[in-house]
Amino acid sequence: MKIVGSIIGAGQMAGNSPFSKRLKEARQRAGLTQEQLGLLAGISESNASAKMNQYEQGIHTPKFPRIKELAAALKVPTAYFFAEADDLAELLYHYEKLSASEKRALLKQAQR
Repeated sequence: MKIVGSIIGAGQMAGNSPFSKRLKEARQRAGLTQEQLGLLAGISESNASAKMNQYEQGIHTPKFPRIKELAAALKVPTAYFFAEADDLAELLYHYEKLSASEKRALLKQAQR
């Protein structure tokens, strides 16, 4: 009983996180398959597709070092994966694509 409860609890926690949704969105935007992304993030070829599918389904959530590898492969900030609001996720997604001077200008605009 305890094992079943802890498995269900883990799934519920993963289901409440925006991580799975954001991961899939970023992967699709990048035009990558689950396997391609897994390989870019350093997951072995034999596990890449299955692991990525589990992450996108919310079955498992990777540890932070792997999240950083996924973010680097997708060219998004790690914060993107945890943005609950779609507008904030969009802002973070596009922010990462800006030049340093564009980022400074945007920050100045936001501070007004």
